[in-house]
Amino acid sequence: MDTTLRDGEQTSGVSFSSSEKLTLAQLLLDELKVDRIEVASARVSDGELLAVQKITEWAAETNNLDRVEVLTFTDGGISLDWMEKAGAKVQNLLTKGSLNHLKYQLKKTPEEHFSDIAAIFSSAKQKGYTNNIYLEDWSNGMRNSKEYVFQFLDFLATQPVKRILLPDTLGILTHTETFSFISEIVKRYPNLHFDFHGHNDYDLGVANVMEAVKAGCHGLHLTVNGMGERAGNAPMASTIAVINDFLPEVTISANETALHKVSKLVSAFTGFRIPANKPIVGDNVFTQTAGIHADGDNKNNLYFNDLLPERFGQKRKYALGKTSGKANIQKNLQDLGLTLNDEDLKKVTQKVIALGDKKERVTKEDLPYIISDVLDSQEYLNKVMVKSYVLTHSKGLKPSTTIAIEIDGEVHEANAQGDGQFDAFINAIKKVYRIKKMSFPNLIDYAVRIPPGSNSDALCETSITWEKNAKEFTTRGLDSDQTVSAIKATEKMLNII
Repeated sequence: MDTTLRDGEQTSGVSFSSSEKLTLAQLLLDELKVDRIEVASARVSDGELLAVQKITEWAAETNNLDRVEVLTFTDGGISLDWMEKAGAKVQNLLTKGSLNHLKYQLKKTPEEHFSDIAAIFSSAKQKGYTNNIYLEDWSNGMRNSKEYVFQFLDFLATQPVKRILLPDTLGILTHTETFSFISEIVKRYPNLHFDFHGHNDYDLGVANVMEAVKAGCHGLHLTVNGMGERAGNAPMASTIAVINDFLPEVTISANETALHKVSKLVSAFTGFRIPANKPIVGDNVFTQTAGIHADGDNKNNLYFNDLLPERFGQKRKYALGKTSGKANIQKNLQDLGLTLNDEDLKKVTQKVIALGDKKERVTKEDLPYIISDVLDSQEYLNKVMVKSYVLTHSKGLKPSTTIAIEIDGEVHEANAQGDGQFDAFINAIKKVYRIKKMSFPNLIDYAVRIPPGSNSDALCETSITWEKNAKEFTTRGLDSDQTVSAIKATEKMLNII
C-alpha cells in the first residue's frame, strides 16, 4: 500500500492540492501498479474532502474504488459520515496499539476501547464499508505491553476486519525485533492478515521491511521518496528493489520502470528535492565518477551490479570533472556520436580536469564546446596574454574595467568604461593598442550559447566574429562565466592577428 498521499503528506511543509492528489493517485495505481493507496485522513479539511471526492469518482469509474483507503478515527461514527460524503469505501481505523497510549491519551480501559471499535465496525459493515485497523504505537506495545497487544488481537479475531495494520509509529524497531514480533504474531494468528507500516527514524526502514516480509507479514506500507513525518516512512523505491533482488519467493505487482517518473513528480509537487545520492531514484546513483570505474565498465562491466538503471527508467552516466579519466570522456563521446584521436582525447581530458578544479561539474553537453575550444587553441602561438582584469558593474554607474595585458613579454595596464563589462574591457584593450600603434579589428557579431537544458552554472561558449582588412574570422571562448568566455575569445583573436 502506498501512503504518500496520507502519511507522506505529514512531512513538515507538504500539502498536496486536490488536482495533485488525483494525478498521483492515478499514477500510483495505473503506472506504478501498487495494490492500494491511502489517500487522506477523514475530517481534516474541506480541501481534503474535495480531493478524496475527485479520487473516488475516478476510482469508481475505473473499478478501483476498493483500492482507495482513508484513515478514520474512533469518534463515534463521525469519520464514517465523512467517508460517505467523500465516496470512499475502505476505512483504516486508527486505534491504540500500546497500553501506554491507551491509558494516557484516551484514558480508557482496553474493554472500553474495544467496545468503541466494535460499534464503529458494526456501523461500517451496515454501510457496506471494508474495515482495516491501525494499532498505533504497536511496536512499543510489543516491547512494553505485549499482553495488551494479544488481548487486542484476540478481540479483533472476532470482528469484521480485513487487515490489521501494525505501525512502528515512532520508528524505534531494529530489524531483529521486527522479525521476532511479526513472526510471533503471524504464528499465533494464522487466519488474520497483517500489514507492516515502517518509519525510518534510525534509517532502518528498508531493513525492517525486509525482515517483516521474511517473518510472514502480508502487506507493506510505503511512501514515494520516503516522505513522512520526522525522518519519513520506509521508501517505496528501495523496498521494491530489495524485494525483487533478495526475496525471490515474494512476487509483487509494482512496476520498477515507473519509479523514477513517480519520484520526480512527487518531488516537483512537494518542493522536496531528491538527494542526489538517494538509492534507486537519486541523480548520482547510476553515475560513475572515477575514471577507473569507467575503464572497468569498458572491460566486461566490472563495476556493474544488479541495480541496472534501465530497470528503474534511468540510464548509466559517467561524470566529468577532476577525477575523470579518458574512459569517462570516451563514454560520453560515444553517447554524443563523437570520436577523437588519442592525442586530442588526452588534451580534452586535461581540459576537463582543469575545469573540474574550477567548477562543481562538467556535463556531457559541455563536451562539444570543450573540444572546440581545445582544438581551436592549438592553431596559434600565445604571444598576447590577458594577465589580469577587474570588472565592475554597479547600479547607477557605468561599467568599468582595469586590465593588465602582456604583448611580446611587455606588460601594459589600462582602464576604461563602457556600456557593459565586456565593452569596457574592449575599450581598455583598444587604449593599449592605440599607444602601441597597433590596429584593432572590428567586432561584427557576438553569440553566446550554453548546452541545452543546462543550469546557471553551465559552461558558456562565446563566439565572436571579427573583421580585419576585409577578412572575417571567428574565435571562441569557454568558461562558466559569460564575460570571461568573451574575454578568452578576445585573447585568441589578439594572438591570431
